[in-house]
Amino acid sequence: MNEITPTPLPHAPADHPEVRMGKTGVLIANLGTPDATDYWSMRRYLGEFLSDRRVIDYAPWKWQPILQLIVLTKRPFSSGAAYRSIWNEDADESPLMTITKQQTAKLRRLLARRHGDDVLVDFCMRYGNPSTDSKVSEMIERGCERILFFPLYPQYAGATTATANDQFFRALMKARWQPAARTVPPYFARPSYIDALAQSVERAYADLDTRPDVLVASYHGVPKRYLMEGDPYHCQCQKTSRLLRDRLGFREDELLTTFQSRFGPEEWLQPYTVEEVARLAQRGKKRIAVIAPAFSSDCIETLEEINEEIRESFEEAGGEKFTYIPCLNDDDAHVAVLAELVEENLAGWLD
Repeated sequence: MNEITPTPLPHAPADHPEVRMGKTGVLIANLGTPDATDYWSMRRYLGEFLSDRRVIDYAPWKWQPILQLIVLTKRPFSSGAAYRSIWNEDADESPLMTITKQQTAKLRRLLARRHGDDVLVDFCMRYGNPSTDSKVSEMIERGCERILFFPLYPQYAGATTATANDQFFRALMKARWQPAARTVPPYFARPSYIDALAQSVERAYADLDTRPDVLVASYHGVPKRYLMEGDPYHCQCQKTSRLLRDRLGFREDELLTTFQSRFGPEEWLQPYTVEEVARLAQRGKKRIAVIAPAFSSDCIETLEEINEEIRESFEEAGGEKFTYIPCLNDDDAHVAVLAELVEENLAGWLD
C-alpha cells in the first residue's frame, strides 16, 4: 500500500500529533478462515465463529458448556482434515484467503484507475485474520475520513451480513476520531450480479459434452426459525434463483433451490442439498450441475462440502455426472459488479 503523507493542520502547535486526512476507505469483508489446519488454530477459529450469537443464538449458559466441552474437543480434528483437503499449500492459506486477496487486488486496481489514490481498498475477515478491528484502525491511521464497509454476501442474513456489520461498528466504537461510515446493502437481485452468475453457468455448460438434467442452486442454510422470526435470507435466495432461471431461460424444473451446511438438532431451511441430490439421482436425473450463489468466494463449504460430500451423496445414489460450477471469485464480471456497488454507495463522497 502507498504511504499517506501526514496533512499539516492549519494553526496547529508544533507538538500536535501527525494527522492523515482526506481519504476514503473501501473495506470488503468475508466470513473468515483459520490461520492453519492444526488443532489449536482450528479451535481458535471455530471458537470465535460458534460463539457469535448471530450464528448460534442459544443462551450462553446453555450453549457455551456444550461448545467448549464437546464441540471444540472433537470438531477441530474433522474440520482441520476438511481444510487440509483443499488448503492452498503454495501460499499456506485457505482458498478463501487467496481468492479474497485476488478480489481485493482487482477491485483496488479498478478503483485506482477511476479515483487515483483518493480511495484505499482493503479486506478483513469477520472471524480470524486480518480482523475487522485491525483493518478499521489501519484505515483510520492512513487518513480515511470515510469508510464504506462491504460484506461480500449477495443475500442478507443475520448470521452473515448483520454480524459483519456488527463487528465493523464495534471497531468504530473504539476510535477516538470516528470516520463517517456506510455499509453496502445486499445485491441478490441486481441485474449485473444475476448476469455474472448466468455467464458462469453458460460457460460451464458449454464445456460439457452433455447438458445437465438439473442445475441445483445450493445456498448456505440457516435454522428455519430465523425465517419465522423475520430474517429475509430465504426469500432473497428464492428470488436470486428465480431471476437466474429467467435469465438462463430454464424451465422451473431445470433449476432447483436447496440449502446446505446444516448444524445442530433443529430444523433448517429445506430441502437439504445433500438429500435432494440423492433424490434427483434416484428419480433418474443422472447428470446435475451445482452452483452456490450465496458465496462470493470458493471456500470450505463449496470446495469440500459441495464438491466432495454432496458429490458423493449424488454418486452413491446412482448419479453419473456431477459438475460443480465455481463461485464468481475474481472473475472480471464479478469484480465489475463489486465496483458498481462501491461506486453507487460512494455517491456524494467523491467528486
